[in-house]
Amino acid sequence: MLSLQLWCRAWYRPICASMVAAAGHVPVQTISTTCGANARADRGGPPGKYPRQSDRKEYMRVSSVFSAGAAKTRSDKNKGLLGDKPSVAPVLDRIAMPPEPLSVDGWSNLQLQYEHYRDFTGLVMDQMIRNNTDVDVAKSLLSYVAVKEGDITYKLLLRYLVLCVQQKHTREIYDVCDIMKGKYDMLDTGAHSLLIKGLSATDRWQEAIASLETIKKASTPSARNYGECIKGAMEHRERELAWTLYDEMVHKDLVPPEDAIQSLFNADQDLQDEASRKRLYNILADFRKNQIYPGQPLMKTIKSWFERIPNETWKGQLTKATDSGHCQACKEQLESIHLTPEEYNTLKKAVIDAVIKGEDTFRKTTPEELKKFLQFVDSQPPFDIVVDGLNVAYLSRGNSLSTPLLTVVSYLAARGKRVLVLGRKHMLISSKKWLKEDIRHLQECADCFFLDNISLDDPFLLYACLSSGSHCCFITGDLLRDHKACLPDTETQRLFFKWQRGHQLVLPFYSAGNVQLQPILTYDTILQNTHDSWHIPYDEIGVKRATYEVPKTWLCLKKFS
Repeated sequence: MLSLQLWCRAWYRPICASMVAAAGHVPVQTISTTCGANARADRGGPPGKYPRQSDRKEYMRVSSVFSAGAAKTRSDKNKGLLGDKPSVAPVLDRIAMPPEPLSVDGWSNLQLQYEHYRDFTGLVMDQMIRNNTDVDVAKSLLSYVAVKEGDITYKLLLRYLVLCVQQKHTREIYDVCDIMKGKYDMLDTGAHSLLIKGLSATDRWQEAIASLETIKKASTPSARNYGECIKGAMEHRERELAWTLYDEMVHKDLVPPEDAIQSLFNADQDLQDEASRKRLYNILADFRKNQIYPGQPLMKTIKSWFERIPNETWKGQLTKATDSGHCQACKEQLESIHLTPEEYNTLKKAVIDAVIKGEDTFRKTTPEELKKFLQFVDSQPPFDIVVDGLNVAYLSRGNSLSTPLLTVVSYLAARGKRVLVLGRKHMLISSKKWLKEDIRHLQECADCFFLDNISLDDPFLLYACLSSGSHCCFITGDLLRDHKACLPDTETQRLFFKWQRGHQLVLPFYSAGNVQLQPILTYDTILQNTHDSWHIPYDEIGVKRATYEVPKTWLCLKKFS
């Protein structure tokens, strides 16, 4: 073990051992075209959607429940309906932190005030990390520990490294790195991850690569580990190393961090040869394949990269799409939300195999009920719209649940739609909520199938809709994420999400006698390109997008001859 004098000499560049020994002070809209009266040929534009609710909340209208920020809007609206809940009190700091470095005696006196804390120094250092305290204050604490204990523990040293990396104190990071490597034969993954983050942007960036290799021997490095090393390699013009690390990360099914991708697009011009451009185009192809949306900073870097391509003239504009699916900037028609017949058949088979025939834990029905339902659907002409009866009924804030359901179904039937309503058997028992006359009229204007009260209707809805053909739409507020997750691969899940957005109709709110279905889009929100254009949907800064939502903003890149 290092002596105290040697420890302090190695640790404090600005602090001499005599200071420690002296223990002095340390200076440190209306119904969509999908359900239009004469729209039978082009049914199936993308839907809007809201989460399933059983507490009858009213929903505010948004452009689409699949649009970025829609979930946040609903959440804010629901808070208003439910009233403000008392805010949770913030976690108060346990220890009064000194505003400046303390002497050993000063720290000793402070610890006496909190002698009931078993790990005083650990708590103080954790609090310093939370508050981003000046490192000089932290160093004075370490000086105190060195005097009192004769050594500084690995755990405390690691916490100090967190603070140094957090504040990007390069010289301090160097010192801690040297001390830890000299004092310990092996460092854990957490320490190596910190060193990767702290060293990758410095002149000692190759030590970050070494730490990455060390982590590989014990486990799989994180995407963040790889990302930091990629950025470091690109910053130091080691292009091939950066691409090797990128390919390795993707091969391990890790999602590359955006700032790492940004560094690849942002490389110096002399590093951007034909091979590099091809690799960058492949990244964009991955965005399309995996339905990845770049954030605004990365989008701006991609725009700049296109506009810097030698011997080509690209112009980028930030824009949105019209309701008809045209880019507002270049007027080009975006790709349709509709699946091709081949895609539709693939999805239909996958859903039936995984959700209906498979062991879907979210199905919750009996074999007898499922068989009866399949026979019922297969014996009927194709439906135009399948309705989640309970979901629609609970839009009402009144006493009767059957009235809003009847209103919506009557509205659809009056427009020539063949409707299937999925309900529960308890709806057939006359009550204040389920009026007998309403249910009778409901059965007159639509086909109805009443499930057992404990059954979940989503799998039945999916089967009825997909079996009816690509024109059939459905109404529910359920996000269907559990059933999407049951599908066998990411490509089938992508097709499901595309079909869902193209066929799910939404009632954003209900008022007596007023039925307004949320318009559904006609275009797909996915990166797309032609020989002279690119359209890249991206996430705006400050817009909180749920995973099932898609951006509303686009980068339009147009090539001019």
